[in-house]
Amino acid sequence: MKITAGGVCAAKGFTASGIHCGIRKNKTKKDLALIYSEVQASAAAVYTTNLVKGAPLTVTKKHLQNGKAQAVICNSGNANTCNANGIEIAEKMSALVSDKLGIPANDVIVASTGVIGQPLDIEPIAGGMDALVSGLGNNSDDTAEGIMTTDTVKKEIALTFEIGGKTCTIGGIAKGSGMIHPNMATMLVFITTDAAISSEMLAKALSSDIKNTFNMVSVDGDTSTNDMVAVMANGMAGNEEITCEGEDFDIFMQALNTVTVHLCRMIAGDGEGATKLLECTVKGAETEAIAKTVAKSVICSSLVKAAMFGSDANWGRVLCAIGYSGAPVDVNKVDVSFVSAAGEILVCKDGAGVEFSEEKAKEILLEKEIGIAVSLNAGEADAVAWGCDLTYDYVRINGDYRT
Repeated sequence: MKITAGGVCAAKGFTASGIHCGIRKNKTKKDLALIYSEVQASAAAVYTTNLVKGAPLTVTKKHLQNGKAQAVICNSGNANTCNANGIEIAEKMSALVSDKLGIPANDVIVASTGVIGQPLDIEPIAGGMDALVSGLGNNSDDTAEGIMTTDTVKKEIALTFEIGGKTCTIGGIAKGSGMIHPNMATMLVFITTDAAISSEMLAKALSSDIKNTFNMVSVDGDTSTNDMVAVMANGMAGNEEITCEGEDFDIFMQALNTVTVHLCRMIAGDGEGATKLLECTVKGAETEAIAKTVAKSVICSSLVKAAMFGSDANWGRVLCAIGYSGAPVDVNKVDVSFVSAAGEILVCKDGAGVEFSEEKAKEILLEKEIGIAVSLNAGEADAVAWGCDLTYDYVRINGDYRT
C-alpha cells in the first residue's frame, strides 16, 4: 500500500467541489461540498448513536436502503437538526443534486454540520448549485474545506493497493474538532474507492472498522447529533467484485483501516483548542472489551487531558481513570509509561510510582504527539484510543459558539 495525493478524488471516476454559497456569514469560508461518482456505486454508512439525530441522517439512511449511491452533498454552518422542516430541506438538497447531475435523488447522501436548532434556508444552497457542479474536478482540498466547522486544518488522505492484480485507490476527507466522543462524534467522514465490492460486504467492512477507529476517538465527551461515516465504491478499478470474506476482503479492510486511522488521528489532534494529540495504547488485557474500556477512560479523563496540556507527568490521574473505568482490572499489575518523539519514560510499575526524572518527563510531554502506554499484564488483548489535551481555548471556542 502506498500513500498518494488526491483525497476523495484519487480513486477513478470521482470528482468533487467546494464553494461558499452563503450559509456562513464569513465569505472566506467554504460552506457547501459535493462529491460525485461517474457511475452508481455500492454505498454504506454508519451514524451517530445520539437519540437526537440530524434530519440529513434520516434522509440518507432511507436513501441507502438499497446500498447504492452516486453523490454526496454536505453543508457546513448549520446542522439542520431539531428543525420542523429539516427532512424537507434535506430532501430538497437531494433533489437539487438530482436535477443538476441527472441522477436519482435517492442516490444522494446528504449531510450537514454546524449549529443545532437553527433553521436552514435552502436558497443559498439552490443558488450555489451551478457553481458547485461546474467546479467538479480534482478538488478534494476545496471539498475538505467545505465541510469544516471549527476545524483548523483540512483532513484528507488517499492510498493505492492491489487486489487481484488490479491497482485500487481509496481516499477520504473528514471534519471533526469538537463534540467528539466514542460511539461516533461531531465528525463527518466521506470515503471513496474504485475497488469493486458489494454493498453488503462494504457495510460489513465499515461497521467492523469503526469499532476500533472512529468509536475510539474523544475530544470532549459529547456525542454529536450529526455524525456520519459514508463510503462509496464504484468498482472502476476493474477487480473482481468482493462478495465474500477472503484474501481480497482482508486487503480491502487493511486499506480502509489505514485511511480511517489516519483520519482519526487528524480529528483527535485538531480537537477544539488542542495543542497535542494523545494516543492511549493498552496492552496485556484479558479481553479486547477491557482494553477498549480502559483506553477510552484514560483518553476521556479531563484531568489527564489537562495534565498533558501542562506537560505534567501526573501518572496518578491515568491510574485513577483506569480505576473508575468499570473494567475488571487488577490495579496492582498496571504499568504506565509516557512516550513521544523525545523518548519514553516509565512512571508507574505494578500500580505504584517509580523514581523518574521530572525533567525528562517534561521534555517528553512537551512534544505535539504524546503516547500514554498502559500495560495491564493480564492477557494478550490490546486497544488504542485517540484524544487531545484540554486547554483554555476549548472554553473560549465553545462559550460563544452559537452567537
